[in-house]
Amino acid sequence: MHEIALPDLDDIARGAAILGTGGGGDPHIGRLLASASLREHGAVSLTPLADVPADAAVLPVAMMGAPTVMVEKLPSIEQIGLAARTLAEYLGRELTHIACAEAGGVNSLIPVAAAAQLGLPLIDGDGMGRAFPEIQMVLPTLYGIRATPMSIADEKGNRAVLDTVDNRWAERLARSATIDMGCSAMISSFAMTGEQARESLVPGTLTLCAELGGLVRTAQAEHRDPVDAVVGRLGGRRLFTGKVVDVSRRTVSGFARGEARLVGMDGDSGTELVLRFQNEHLVAEREGTVLASVPDLICALDRESGEAVTTEAMRFGQRVAVIAAPADPRWHTPEGLELAGPRYFGYDIDPVGVGR
Repeated sequence: MHEIALPDLDDIARGAAILGTGGGGDPHIGRLLASASLREHGAVSLTPLADVPADAAVLPVAMMGAPTVMVEKLPSIEQIGLAARTLAEYLGRELTHIACAEAGGVNSLIPVAAAAQLGLPLIDGDGMGRAFPEIQMVLPTLYGIRATPMSIADEKGNRAVLDTVDNRWAERLARSATIDMGCSAMISSFAMTGEQARESLVPGTLTLCAELGGLVRTAQAEHRDPVDAVVGRLGGRRLFTGKVVDVSRRTVSGFARGEARLVGMDGDSGTELVLRFQNEHLVAEREGTVLASVPDLICALDRESGEAVTTEAMRFGQRVAVIAAPADPRWHTPEGLELAGPRYFGYDIDPVGVGR
């Protein structure tokens, strides 16, 4: 891909929702925001990560907060651009590139809207290769790149710039501000050079999103199993197929926390699976045995269509296939596990990943 235009958005949104592991926001909302910006400003140039100049001025842009809130409190295109402009003004830099902080239905497409509005190229990559709930949970943190100075903006026009002692304090203070802003806000953080971006980001994320979306769409049209197509492309495995019988969900401290219980179907009949989530799916547990955990990807897909089922959209009666796929290997280093392994989220287990 050399650019992102209107016809590309459906596939990117579909694939980004899969990589979002249940979080990252509603893909429909992300598609609407990106569509509005592309219609007004035209297609966005997509720059391969390896081609970003070493002296580039790169800013990731994202939504922060509970995805359940964004369903009813939509941001504006102006709010998205305001976050990036505010930080650029504070830093006194002329921006050259926009980047994605994470993969997700909203947070893979909000940067598309920002890049179109600001007239800047978008980097084909992201900071995680998936979605995580907290600001510091990006690979740039492992490379010593600071989250702050960081800008935050709400739909009313309020904006602020935070400068914290470390990346976890950036999460803590920004989360408090986000709650006061109505539990969702736009942020821009992790300002970096092109050299830092090439070293720390995951390459090819948006291209992968488009490819996954295209695989699902084609499988649907050809009446093949789209879940198998996704599993094969990601090098993952199918964990469980079942029906959702209970979902416990609550918004706590700016996060959507809870769990979903599934009863088995097909080859999994007679067993149950529990999915535990904090915005994103963190642990998949069957009959007391953990089948997969963070940092690897746990994704719930509609059993028939292969479309991702986000944590805020999961409902009683849905038939879903739960799959797992490997994360970027850097997440399985001791530093990566300390940042986003199961124990960070309060689960006293060793990580259980694909092929491990």
